[in-house]
Amino acid sequence: MHTTNANPSQNPAHPRADSSNVSHDEIARFDKLAARWWDPDGESRPLHDLNPVRAAYVAARVPLRGAKIADVGCGGGLLSEALARAGADVVGIDLGLKVIEIARLHLYESNLKVDYRKQSSAELAAAEPASFDAVCCMELIEHVPDPAALVQDLAAMLKPGARLFMSTLNRTPVAFGAAILGAEYITRMLPRGTHHYSQFLKPSELARLLRQAGLELEDVSGLGYNPLNRKAWLSRVTAVNYLLCARKPA
Repeated sequence: MHTTNANPSQNPAHPRADSSNVSHDEIARFDKLAARWWDPDGESRPLHDLNPVRAAYVAARVPLRGAKIADVGCGGGLLSEALARAGADVVGIDLGLKVIEIARLHLYESNLKVDYRKQSSAELAAAEPASFDAVCCMELIEHVPDPAALVQDLAAMLKPGARLFMSTLNRTPVAFGAAILGAEYITRMLPRGTHHYSQFLKPSELARLLRQAGLELEDVSGLGYNPLNRKAWLSRVTAVNYLLCARKPA
């Protein structure tokens, strides 16, 4: 689930095509989960439960049929396939080779078409600038060394008037308790070390990065989740998980 570039001062219109903004430990951690990525009761269970809400959030703001969409940090392809099923032309990128292989293999089961690539966000932004009707980047920014560089890459991919969708964890004590203590240590739904509290971003901090990249924030919504009944929903409470939508001016 990890792909991006590393120079926050770069011009977003001319991203450097490198993959230096990446933690190889993070790639290895998620590659270990690849074989069971599509198991709804495996380690990726929370992603399965949250995916319909995330896909609906995107669909409510972008006409998906015929839209060209990039799913950055696509992992095993849960969101990519949901968007493709709704009629979008999806490019899914990740730097984890094993998760990309799993994503490609699952297409034989789903009979969908997704262009999966082992590619960094910087490389995609350089190869196809201003080419996408929407860009999705879910649960990735808290795993990269340079969040500002990632946002610059994402902005560079967008057509004028296009939208960026992101989800991440808020840096609050409640999020620490839920995402790290609860999910990693108590319920063990996630492997220990999946998250690092210092890398969580407050909505105000991410909004500042979006403005610096020339984007206009349109919405911030909380993402509620009950792991006991596996229900997920949009909420006004952003204390743990949140989704946001930003627009590139036309």
